[in-house]
Amino acid sequence: MDGSGNSLLAGPESHKKRVAYFYDSKVGNFYYGPGHPMKPHRIRMTHSLLMHYGVHQKMEMLKPIPARYKDLCRFHEDDYVAFLKTVTPETQNKKQLRALKRFNLGEDCPVFDGLYSFCQTYAGGSVGGAVKLNHGHSDIAINWSGGLHHAKKCEASGFCYVNDIVLAILELLKYHARVLYIDIDIHHGDGVEEAFYTTNRVMTVSFHKFGDYFPGTGDLRDVGHSEGKYYSLNVPLKDGSRR
Repeated sequence: MDGSGNSLLAGPESHKKRVAYFYDSKVGNFYYGPGHPMKPHRIRMTHSLLMHYGVHQKMEMLKPIPARYKDLCRFHEDDYVAFLKTVTPETQNKKQLRALKRFNLGEDCPVFDGLYSFCQTYAGGSVGGAVKLNHGHSDIAINWSGGLHHAKKCEASGFCYVNDIVLAILELLKYHARVLYIDIDIHHGDGVEEAFYTTNRVMTVSFHKFGDYFPGTGDLRDVGHSEGKYYSLNVPLKDGSRR
């Protein structure tokens, strides 16, 4: 994760600087709605800066392969993924209000045109980066459309629908005994921590603003449970702390 909540995966030999950069030109077209603070267009702006400064010449540029339904279900519940796949702004009517509430879709996580395609795109980039690292084809993998760390197993949260980070870590665990996940977003990485809270194969470390602030989790005393005890580390920061 980088400071904007985006997904960046690094392999054990990052000094070689073989960087894989995943980007889909269509990602900036997705729109959460008027007044919503989450704006995928910023990903396109970042890409434009990379191109103009020539940074792209130092990276392998790749278009992510969209994550398949079964890929998303490696972590998320089938019925939740099925709902994301079928719901549209036109079909979210009174008959779907119960499902919208159940899966926590609403003001923060609205239903917008192309929602499922958006999820497939950003998840595909993070999983693709993990595959590149697993096979030793890259030392660093970047997916600035990813990093949606609040999504839970069967519900959306904090602008996040599919937890691409959890999916990428699950991919890394196919080849690696343990994974260290570091989250430096201003919000606590609650979705990722929750997913691996009882295992010692993934250590989650989160630096975040704490107190009366979303999502309200990430206390210093939250250290994991059962086999995962002491494999969750939280660094809660007060408002105004320099980061």
